Amino acid sequence: MSPRAPRSLLSLACAMAIGVSVGVAKAEEYDLPRLLVIGTPGTSSGSFASTNGWAPILKEQLGTNSRVVPEDSEPQRYRRLTERRDINMSSVSSAEMRFQVEGIGAYAGMEPVPQRMLWHHNDTPWGFVVSGDSDIETMDDLKKGGVRVAQGAFSPPMTTAVQQALPAYLGMTEEEASEKLEFVPASSYVENCRSVVEGKADVAYCATISSVLSEMEGAPGGIRWLNMDIDNKEAWAGFLEHRPMVVPTTITMGVSTAKGVDGLASNFVYAVPADVDDAFAYSLAKWFHQSFDDYKGTHPLATRMDVDIFRDYLDRSPIPVHEGTVRYLKEIDVWTEEDDAWNNEAIKKMDAWIEARKAALAEAREKGVEISHNNEDFMAIYRKHTEGLEGFRSRL
Repeated sequence: MSPRAPRSLLSLACAMAIGVSVGVAKAEEYDLPRLLVIGTPGTSSGSFASTNGWAPILKEQLGTNSRVVPEDSEPQRYRRLTERRDINMSSVSSAEMRFQVEGIGAYAGMEPVPQRMLWHHNDTPWGFVVSGDSDIETMDDLKKGGVRVAQGAFSPPMTTAVQQALPAYLGMTEEEASEKLEFVPASSYVENCRSVVEGKADVAYCATISSVLSEMEGAPGGIRWLNMDIDNKEAWAGFLEHRPMVVPTTITMGVSTAKGVDGLASNFVYAVPADVDDAFAYSLAKWFHQSFDDYKGTHPLATRMDVDIFRDYLDRSPIPVHEGTVRYLKEIDVWTEEDDAWNNEAIKKMDAWIEARKAALAEAREKGVEISHNNEDFMAIYRKHTEGLEGFRSRL
């Protein structure tokens, strides 16, 4: 045999091995859609701005075009994600997702669709803001009466925050709240917040990182934030009874007037329908992690997409995580057996709510009952099917 033969055979064997490995790699690869459509709150929200920060980098690195769709109406964005399917992923607060799953408020009559968390987006600080020249100095001052409170009619959780959670924090009964607080409807988030500097309301519930708050801070007289003392356990117990997905915190992000003030954090996640392809969720989760250093400087909220922050949120989140994301997190050793346990329970809980609400809708249709959260006959059917189900709340 020629002395060259062994080398030739070895080369052939290596080439075959490489071919096999490449074939396996290609079989495991997944091409993201040519166009990724992400729904977010309106153009003045931090979610919209930060998503626009990483989207061009995704295009540069993976060739996927992204279209960020600002949709201020939470119910409408939910429909676009779960029914119309003209957006692939939505930036949504965990509080809003609770309303969507449990059918609270306007969601009661909507088609229930199970969702999953694909990645952590941000932990947005929220609080109650007043104009800089307001005579309201503390939360207790809201008890004096004649106080106009902006009410974000576009978001059920925001409505709950001011109409139920705020009075509960103040220790007010429903009757006292109706006597002392006047709720002023706002059709958009921007209108809700600006109302305090435009003289339409005395206090508004806002996120400190929104660009509209920077505008308000620069308005004549500026703005102030009311301190929600995190050590006031009785007050917070009342608030959390109605908004169980938030976490009391001292604010460190956002406009300068809010820093150091006690408020709350509301986590936003990137959510997808539960039936989204495993490979889609896996590929995006992998990119969010591996390209973090490339996009973290595009917006302050992008830093909150770090896997370590995601890991911390998993320790208190009640929202089920998509199996594609779970698969990736296991690969990088940041998912545990304990996570499997709570995540499986979260899936069972969500499935129970979805099935109960589907049964309620089916019964209402069969009986010819108008399906609306404003129809007491329908709500009686809804309550019958959902009675006894455990609600979603942060695992504090």
